[in-house]
Order: sequence, then C-alpha cells, then structure tokens
Amino acid sequence: MKTKTLLTGGTVVSMDPAVGDLEHGDVLIEAGVIVQVAERIDAPDAQVIDATDRIVMPGFVDNHRHSWQTAFRGVGADWTFPEWAVAMHGTVKPHYQPEDVYVGTLLGRLEALHSGVTTMLDWYHVAQSHAHEDAAVAALRDAPGRSIFCLGAGWGTADSVDADIRRVHAGLAGDGLVTMALGLRGADDTSMDTVARELKLAAELGLRTSLHVDGDGASGGDGTRRPVADLHEHGLLRDTTTFVHANGLGDEELRMLADAGSSVSISPDVELKMGFGWPMTGRVLAAGLRPTLSVDDVPSVGGDMFSTLRTAFAVQRGLDGGLRSRDLLEFTTVDAARSCGLEARVGSITPGKDADIILLRTDDLTVFPVTDPAATIVSAGHPGLVDTVLVAGRVVKRDGALVGVDLPALRSRLLASRNRIAEAAGIPLDGSWRPRPEAK
Repeated sequence: MKTKTLLTGGTVVSMDPAVGDLEHGDVLIEAGVIVQVAERIDAPDAQVIDATDRIVMPGFVDNHRHSWQTAFRGVGADWTFPEWAVAMHGTVKPHYQPEDVYVGTLLGRLEALHSGVTTMLDWYHVAQSHAHEDAAVAALRDAPGRSIFCLGAGWGTADSVDADIRRVHAGLAGDGLVTMALGLRGADDTSMDTVARELKLAAELGLRTSLHVDGDGASGGDGTRRPVADLHEHGLLRDTTTFVHANGLGDEELRMLADAGSSVSISPDVELKMGFGWPMTGRVLAAGLRPTLSVDDVPSVGGDMFSTLRTAFAVQRGLDGGLRSRDLLEFTTVDAARSCGLEARVGSITPGKDADIILLRTDDLTVFPVTDPAATIVSAGHPGLVDTVLVAGRVVKRDGALVGVDLPALRSRLLASRNRIAEAAGIPLDGSWRPRPEAK
C-alpha cells in the first residue's frame, strides 16, 4: 500500500508566506503529513492526484457552529435572535433524543466537510443527558473530518458539570481527529466564580474555551453591559479563549482581548440577519486582533464558508473600504487554526503540517477564467467548486462526492428526526411557524 500521495499540476495557494503561491505546483504528502511543496516533485512511488484545473489550498477552519440544529435547516431565515432562541432552545430542544443529536450532528459535519471545512468546532448546547453528549461525540467520530467537540456546560449541579466535563475529556483523550474544548457560560448566564472555576478546570485539562459575548458599549446602549471589562477586572481573560460574535463591545474591551491574546469569531450572516449589529471585522482588526469567521447555525443561514467569506468581505468594504480578499482567506485558515490551538498542524500548506487540503475547480463556468485565485475564492467561490478534500492525507471527498458515506440512508434518518420533533413540539413545517419570544 502506498503511503505517499502527490498532488500535481495545481495552482497552489499555500497561505504560508515562506512557501508562497505557485501557478503550477506539486504537493507531496507522506503518512498524512505534507513533506514537500515545489513547482515539480518526482515521486514515482506515490499515489498521484491530478490537480490540473484546480486550486490547491488548505481546508477551511470553522471555529463556531451548532450542528445539532441541522434538521431544521432554513426554517429560521426570517427570524430575529429572540425568535431563534425561543424556537430552538425553548420549543424544539426539549424534544431532542440522542438519535436526533447524532444524525443532526453527523449530517451537519458532513455538509461542512463537503463544502471544504476540514476543521470544525462544534459548539454543543443541547445539553440534556450524558447520552445526548455521547451521541454528538459519536457523530463527530463517524464523520471523517477534524472536529473539536466544544461542550457547553448547562445542566446539572456545579459538581456534576465538572464531573461530566472530565468524563467527556477522558473519552476523547489522545491525539485523534476529534478533540475537545469547553464552552463557557459567561457572566451573563452565571457568576464570576463559576467562570473562574470553569477556566481553572479547562486549564487543568489543557482545553481551549469558547464564549458567546455581546455588550452595548458600541451599539447605542448606556454602556453598563461590559462583559469583557468585567472578566478583565476579575483576571479571567485568557489567550486560550475565543469570544464569539462580540457585537457591541467597545474599543477598550476589544483592546483588552488583544492584550490578553484572545481571539474573536465573527458570524456575519447570522449577526446581520438576526439583529446583532454590524459584524466586528474591521473594529477587531483595528484593536490589534486577527478576526476569524464562522457559520453559527443553519436554521438561519447557509452552512458553507464561501458565503460567510463573501458577506464579511462585502460588509466591511461597504463600511470603510478596508480588507483585501487575501485577508479573508487568512481569517478562515491560518487565523482560525490559531484560535483552535491547531496552528502547528493545520491552516496552511506547509511542510510538517497535516495534509488538510481542498482542491477547487477552476474550469467551472461560474469562476472560469481564474486570473486571481484568492480573489476568485472570496468573490465567487461556492461549494460546487469543492472537487477533492483530504484530511490528514486521507481522501474523504473525490470527484465532487463524499467517500464511503450512505447519504440516502442518512437523509431518511434526518427527515424522520425532524418530523418526529416537529410533531412532538406541535409546530408546522409549511413555512408558517413564527416563534413568539413573549411565549418563553
């Protein structure tokens, strides 16, 4: 069996300044690791993948997505955030069984992989039982991508939450494709003492953390909601925490995050549609941070990073004319990998890193002719261009189709899950469902 793979003749967009871009180049992979990038590589003992008419680039990294909601894709396109919260957390979540979590998470992760997301942080907040958590982990293991199970603590007593975090962590110990992070509740949902305890446990277990946050310091509020300043005052800002959304944070709070070495994950489509405010891309950059991008949830928006790139780019260009297309690719590759603590392994086509690589078609009529690869990806890219996907050197998508996945069977299971939950919750599936926040 050949342990080497040679990607040959593609346009290499490495995202590594030391490697650069190659109009026509080869990438040699051995035992799942990139070993050489050059214009021409002789490797007669390698399995060859012809990358002619393809862009060869690192896979996307999405550091914030709630894939358990996949069964309700598109139903929330018209919802505000309060409506989404009532619908997903107050109405359908109580009816989720472990099987529903499994199939939703699996199809959501496969969708991301299909569209070129090789690394994804799955922000789990459907906490109801150990069985629900285990179903989510099993789904991520069954999807052949690199995944981070971000366990959002939210049920049980403080002692039982700590014990559960340890339990899940023990089951994910090792250096496999599925690892763990901790989803912090934050000061809006709990006490500073609880945040401190969760951060201490995360540090003990070597876990990165993620936290949803917003304030009113830049959005017309009275400035009394300053969550980052509160965390700073209590000494609770860490360089291992990713702050999700961050809409409404003032410039001073953003600089606190920069000083702490924290990262920010922006979900531009959700934030604009649900009323969070303008995405913080430009202001985050101005504060000295490197923003990252994420999808968030598919009941409201599309699940591919191409759309996310395009929205973030267009909005910031409209606001101040800033950003270039290469910036956006950095946000969703090297910068996002760094936010997940994986910068030494993924995010660029660099010798020594794992071969998490995607091949995008350049002969498709929607992008042909490709004159500037980075600009084309950001301005006109879409999932239909994703021809081949490799994770740790393994081909998981070939010729536009996922490898070894029984999609018809999974589609049937997801439809059955959606229909059962909708019936139990008493909600229509004809497009007429409009949640009422006051009914919480």
